[in-house]
Amino acid sequence: MAILVDKDSKILVQGITGTAGRFHTKRMKEYGTNIVAGTSPGKGGEIVEDVAVYDTVEFAMDSTGADTSVIFLPAQFVKEAAIEAIWAGMKLVVVIPEHIPIFDMMEIRKEAKRYGSTVIGGNTPGIISPGQVNLGIMPDIAFKRGKIGTVSRSGSITYYVADTLTRTGYGETTCVGLGGDPVLGSTFNDILKMFEEDPETEAVVMCGEIGGVYEEIARDTIQRMKKPVIAMIGGVHAPPGKRMGHAGAIVEGSMGTARTKLKALESAGAKPAKTFLDIPRLLKEAGIEPVEES
Repeated sequence: MAILVDKDSKILVQGITGTAGRFHTKRMKEYGTNIVAGTSPGKGGEIVEDVAVYDTVEFAMDSTGADTSVIFLPAQFVKEAAIEAIWAGMKLVVVIPEHIPIFDMMEIRKEAKRYGSTVIGGNTPGIISPGQVNLGIMPDIAFKRGKIGTVSRSGSITYYVADTLTRTGYGETTCVGLGGDPVLGSTFNDILKMFEEDPETEAVVMCGEIGGVYEEIARDTIQRMKKPVIAMIGGVHAPPGKRMGHAGAIVEGSMGTARTKLKALESAGAKPAKTFLDIPRLLKEAGIEPVEES
């Protein structure tokens, strides 16, 4: 089974009438994602890619039973959209845009905790459960249904890891993009616990990067996990004080470096992967065989 989303999830696209919302709605539907509604204030009654548009999230949920939202809106409008979805009772909110103001993201996290919603992002490529649902902007060609869960702060690393797992016959249960902004709705801790409880996931590949402490605070969770965890950290040679790609990928002083993260994760029992081809080797060493020989 998948975590977070599957073929039965009822997806609402917030910002469906915008350029990005319209484009990715078409892509997601072509993959088989069950998109039941879209929202765009003042444009209720329109149809986008055979999907009905509503003025509010609450009206869309009442009309269609939507339970999962994906947001395609400019960063300055994300807080209002996410909190609207949370207040309406949406169980999962996926924030695709990047550079969400830190205070806005903290407000979103506070409301999500208060109302029992899960938020993924911001600056996430989304979530994909191969063969079931592609929620966000992930290139589906890299993914194939299998037995390994992945969680990453980087979209591009998510794709490369999945491609490696697919080509070596392992495949994926669910791939989660945590997001690259400094403040995130969900952490490695949250997703690792979900994979640990998923009966179809036999191991987890977690991919971090420089900056922040999301990787280090996953130590206690990894120590308690029975499933193997493989850890990969991008930015081993990144210079301090320079942002590398993501808004959150910046090292200040000795905190948040790739080496300190790898050291913390390895001490918790995670197996470090220096290259993508280390991943299938480490899986085999952990006694996990591919779904099929490739």
